[in-house]
Amino acid sequence: MTDSVGSSLLAYLWQDAVADGMSEAERLVYRSNLLGSDMRVTNYGGGNTSSKIVQIDPLTGKEVEVLWVKGSGGDLGTIKADGFSTLYMDKLTALQGLYRGLSYEDEMVGYLPHCTFNLNPRAASIDTPLHAYVPRPFVDHMHPDAIIAIAASSDSQALTAEIFGDTIGWLPWKRPGFELGLWLETFCRDNPQAKGVILASHGLFTWGDTPKECYQTTIDTINTAISWLETRTAGQQPFGGPAFDVLAPAERTEIASALMVRIRGMISADNHKIGHFDDSDAVLEFVCSKDLAPLAALGTSCPDHFLRTKICPLLVELTPGETDVATIVDGLTSTIAAYRENYADYYNSCRHANSPAMRDPNPVIFLVPGVGMISFAKDKATARISSEFYINAINVMRGAAMVSTYQGLPTQEAFDIEYWLLEEAKLQRQPKVKSLAGKVAFITGGAGGIGRATAIRMLSEGACVVLADIDVAALEQAEQEMSAEFGSDAVRSVVMNVVDEAQVDAAYQAVTLFYGGIDILVSNAGLASSAPIEETSLALWDKNISTLTTGYFLVSRAAFKLFRAQGIGGNVVFVASKNGLAASPNAAAYCTAKAAEIHLARCLALEGAEAQIRVNVVNPDAVLRGSKIWTGSWKQARAEAYNMKTDELEEHYRKRSLLKRSVFPEDIAEAIYFLASEKSAKSTGNILNVDAGNAQSFTR
Repeated sequence: MTDSVGSSLLAYLWQDAVADGMSEAERLVYRSNLLGSDMRVTNYGGGNTSSKIVQIDPLTGKEVEVLWVKGSGGDLGTIKADGFSTLYMDKLTALQGLYRGLSYEDEMVGYLPHCTFNLNPRAASIDTPLHAYVPRPFVDHMHPDAIIAIAASSDSQALTAEIFGDTIGWLPWKRPGFELGLWLETFCRDNPQAKGVILASHGLFTWGDTPKECYQTTIDTINTAISWLETRTAGQQPFGGPAFDVLAPAERTEIASALMVRIRGMISADNHKIGHFDDSDAVLEFVCSKDLAPLAALGTSCPDHFLRTKICPLLVELTPGETDVATIVDGLTSTIAAYRENYADYYNSCRHANSPAMRDPNPVIFLVPGVGMISFAKDKATARISSEFYINAINVMRGAAMVSTYQGLPTQEAFDIEYWLLEEAKLQRQPKVKSLAGKVAFITGGAGGIGRATAIRMLSEGACVVLADIDVAALEQAEQEMSAEFGSDAVRSVVMNVVDEAQVDAAYQAVTLFYGGIDILVSNAGLASSAPIEETSLALWDKNISTLTTGYFLVSRAAFKLFRAQGIGGNVVFVASKNGLAASPNAAAYCTAKAAEIHLARCLALEGAEAQIRVNVVNPDAVLRGSKIWTGSWKQARAEAYNMKTDELEEHYRKRSLLKRSVFPEDIAEAIYFLASEKSAKSTGNILNVDAGNAQSFTR
């Protein structure tokens, strides 16, 4: 048993009191969740676990042995019972009689559905034979950094023997599949004393006669490797020691945000991408080291790593503290172009006659000396996870290079994994891309009724959303609620007053660090006031103009700067009001400010058109439900203006409309989504009224 208290070793988390009352399937889920809870054991979505469980066959009523193994996709840290495939062991064993040899092993995947137990719809993964043919009831396959550091060393076989003796064996590199499953079966029968095996450049297999024994062997094996590496590398400087000083946090932020905006524009011509920035200690140690360039060029070794990160990162060329931001940004064009050319050469030199078409040649990982690591992918979660995988690769390179010579996979082997036909088939099965996938929306007044409804509408279409508001409590609540529904990667919030220039600029810089840029600005921050003109103070007038005109100017100006830096267009939607077109009694300040807001939008539509920046306006009217401006004096003032009680207002507005219908935040959100999406790609400078019909505000 091991303990992580006061050390870098993994904690032994198994609790008999919890596990003893479980069914065997429940213990498999329990074991999997424990292993997946620590990224030093396996990375997100990586690794798999299995149990061979005796169950009643629903067809015969007799007991049969069933393999429960993590299905295709899913993550061990969060997996539930329905994440496992279930297959008849006797049928899996029978597949060996159909195997025609290494050249035909991919066809064996097509037989796996025929082995399904109890009509389980969870697709079996390519690793199924690896678990099936290990002649032990409980098997773990993990990708621990400490183990892969040994597995990716040039003398990994000798190191394995030195560290583990005959307890843990070693097998040379072999792509996961049916053949490797047979290798594992042979190894186990030839080495009955072994508790596991290290797969070169790949990871660790361990097994046991009970789930607890299997779990303990996995943890103990990894801890043995951690202890050995710490002892062997004590006193050494990782990666040849530092070549540069780490830049100060503010300077790292400035450079990273400037780079992310430009990179995003350069790699999003076909499909918009979302960014992630990491300047953790492990990353900074690597990007400031002497061995950065040669190690990065070798690429990652573990297939789980480079399927997420591409085999090699892009190294941004700069000398920390000496190269100014403008020069760094200007150098990106040629650097990214060279990366694309190299990737095309890699594809063309390694491709087979039946290889899938070349995929996106842009880099995923960008290493910036002195600054950190930037990653870009189709969505935020994938960008973040790709970054985490590369940190795993950094940890592997650190260990391997300090105890031996680090080696990546041979180029052809890497290509054959990346462009594996089975991997391509998995990609083709992915759900249809949503309409705002890869887009980032920045919503002011994001904690209010219209802001929240708009955020939810855009999140449901795959966008990432940044909520900006001055109401801290409401902002936190909105972020928590949306994160629970759509995932924390998709939602961020910033406290921002639209009339404060410094806060606006800071918020946009935060957005670029969150996601790499923005595509959609929904300018929705608002207030309302009501007073006869004789009672309208200069302060009240200025407050309306400041928020509803100057505030819209400030957030739009910042968005335009960002849009132009990205160079991939942009979209601005102003939430104005019916009152910007139709006058109302006792609301001169509010109506005037809203009219100015609408005219500002027209001006911006003219200025942005040549850069494919569209600017449109949605005019709501009488959206009472969920609106913060209707919770204060405005509601009372409007009731007084119409000589009625406040609880009569909604009915008044409904009857006043031509369609005799109430207008809700979701109605406004739908209009905003339309103007922000490709559904309105040829519209700019337009006004869309969502007021259930008001003749006074008909546009002319």
